Amino acid sequence: MRYALRGLERCWLSEHRCWSHIYHLDGRASPNESLRRSDVFYTLNVLLGMSRIKKVPSGLNLLETFHHNAVQLTVLAVPKYALGMALWASAELRFELPEQVKRDVRALLSDQAGWKTFRAQDLGMLLTGVVARARAGDREWVSFAAPLYRFLQERFHSGSGLFFDAPSGFRRRFASFATQIYLSIACYHYGEFTGESSALAMADACVRKLIALQGPDGEWPWFFDAAGGRVLDFYEVYSVHQYGMAPALLEWAERYRVRGARSALIKGFNWVLGQNQLRRSMLVPDLGLTIRSQIRKRELTTRAPRMLRAIKNAYSGCEAGLIEDSGVGLRLECRSYELGWMLWSFGQRTDLLELTHNSAFGKIPIPA
Repeated sequence: MRYALRGLERCWLSEHRCWSHIYHLDGRASPNESLRRSDVFYTLNVLLGMSRIKKVPSGLNLLETFHHNAVQLTVLAVPKYALGMALWASAELRFELPEQVKRDVRALLSDQAGWKTFRAQDLGMLLTGVVARARAGDREWVSFAAPLYRFLQERFHSGSGLFFDAPSGFRRRFASFATQIYLSIACYHYGEFTGESSALAMADACVRKLIALQGPDGEWPWFFDAAGGRVLDFYEVYSVHQYGMAPALLEWAERYRVRGARSALIKGFNWVLGQNQLRRSMLVPDLGLTIRSQIRKRELTTRAPRMLRAIKNAYSGCEAGLIEDSGVGLRLECRSYELGWMLWSFGQRTDLLELTHNSAFGKIPIPA
């Protein structure tokens, strides 16, 4: 965890009291790039990760940082899922939500007609956050949990085992890996809190499907056809999925004894350590950072070909696979929330030392 904490030191923007949107790894003189609505959300994600570590770096006031950034949610044009992250992080840190944030979240959750605009990440984080607050003893959020879960069950669940990305519309079937992570984690949270077996069953089914679709080197594919349960495109392959978000889900799956969960976690993590298509580590030990992704070289600055390819594969039935190594490049940046997921997924694990204490991380000095 010292590795991630060291990297976060580099991403800290003292003037804004938050962690940055992007830390560029291309050698530019000022590597930190700020995008305020993203900085705020990423900071809450990092704070969620901080809730699982034993020792917070000296000089970092978690309560003040949380309050400052949570309040920004009410004045910036942030996505709905950022409010869910505020609920979740505050519950894990045992912090009170600022009253203006409570007001905005209550309004959002009380307008069930507006839920039709939710994307998977919105719904997943809001449900997880509501359950986390309720589990922490904040009973005012309990009444929202069951309606949110029913909405998920009725509008986002696919018979393939994967989740849809939206409740309706053309875009619905085109689901990302993040779609699967956020909705599965929400189902595990809700199922464990309420004893609802259908929620646990949906989460287990999604994990089993993801494991079946994992790439030959442990890659977690980026884009799926949720209706057909197929991979539409492997790229980009994101490092945070390998060492952070997939392990967060697979920790739940291990607890519920989903076959293959632990081995899939290890294989996915080893992708970051160099057992990947390019046979190179995705770590930057000198900085305590990670390289964001492996991507088709021609798509570093545009998503259009990726979307067109996904549509073609969805309707033609073509199977997606890895391309030739020569066509794969690197996205040379790191985002602070990625390190937050590393802290969350491994901050309390002592059973995977071959991963968490791998020599690839280098010798990391103990922070003050």
